[in-house]
Amino acid sequence: MRLWSHPALAVEDRLFRALAILRVVVLVNALALNLYRADNFRHPLGGVVAGLVMVAWSGFVIWRYADPARRTTPLVVADLVVAIGLILASPLIKGEELRATIPGFWVMAAVLVWAVHWHWRGGLVAGALVTAADLSVRQDLGQGNYGNIFLLLIGGPIVGFMCESLQLMARERDAAQREAIASEERARLARAVHDGVLQVLTLVQRRGAELEPVAPDFAELGRLAGEQEAALRSLIRQQDVQEATGATDLAAALEELTRAVALPVTVSTPGVPVVLPADVVAELVAAVRACLDNVAGHVGREAPAWVLLEDGAEGVTVTVRDEGPGISAERLAEAESQGRLGVSQSIVGRVAELGGTATLDSGAHGTEWELTVPRP
Repeated sequence: MRLWSHPALAVEDRLFRALAILRVVVLVNALALNLYRADNFRHPLGGVVAGLVMVAWSGFVIWRYADPARRTTPLVVADLVVAIGLILASPLIKGEELRATIPGFWVMAAVLVWAVHWHWRGGLVAGALVTAADLSVRQDLGQGNYGNIFLLLIGGPIVGFMCESLQLMARERDAAQREAIASEERARLARAVHDGVLQVLTLVQRRGAELEPVAPDFAELGRLAGEQEAALRSLIRQQDVQEATGATDLAAALEELTRAVALPVTVSTPGVPVVLPADVVAELVAAVRACLDNVAGHVGREAPAWVLLEDGAEGVTVTVRDEGPGISAERLAEAESQGRLGVSQSIVGRVAELGGTATLDSGAHGTEWELTVPRP
């Protein structure tokens, strides 16, 4: 069973409609030529039967091919078998000294169906099979026959290649249209967030700082609003970079993250951008955020932390370190057995899905995560 995207199926539909018209044209041509050469038939009744077979089969396959669900492999194979069968039956009906086969150019339709259905490979195979059948019933090979054979062998692959190219172009055009629509939607959402949510969060942050002497709870609310404002601004900027280049600067993303979390974090990055695919950067930043959340939750919001980014030829390494009491192996095992999979899924799982490794070094000296991801 073949799975088609909508653009590719639309191209195939149009080509099969064109093939239906071609099949009628070559059918009328074959019937007219056979009628004109009626005196060449050794068995006229056999010629009539062959003509009726071509008419009936043409009507049947035109109806079947009109619906994509009915364009099955057995039908496509049977189409070529009928064409070859009529070629092989031609000497029996017209005699050994035939000049032209009964189906004539009618066999083109079956060859082109293979080309549309299986692209250039299908066109080449179908053309070769029809050519072999045609040569097998002839006593000699003349200049006219050579021209027909040449066109069959070259026409099928060319039409198949063109069909494949058209389907690829249709898929690319459809993808570009979807990306344009998504880009417009992102821009609209970014404007809405900037004009509404970000302004409100900024106001809450400022008012919380002003009310801190009399209402400490409002100060905490303002601080949280400031963190969310920074996170939203970072997300909007990352989307802009991803839209323009398809990639993101990991160093900038980590700096934005550490400004957004409620911890005193020191960040060390190379002096140049560390550009990686946007999805890789997003997963690494999420893993680092999980590490810093653990520091805030288990060591304290005032505990310092350090984030180091190293860019190597084979990949990148992000190290997250704190000076807390450490995490014991028993505590990790207990958390996992109780279904609390924050470490295994948020950190180790994310890095593993990127093909990297997450190494934990923990003890009385503190906790250090080393997240290493290879370059794509």
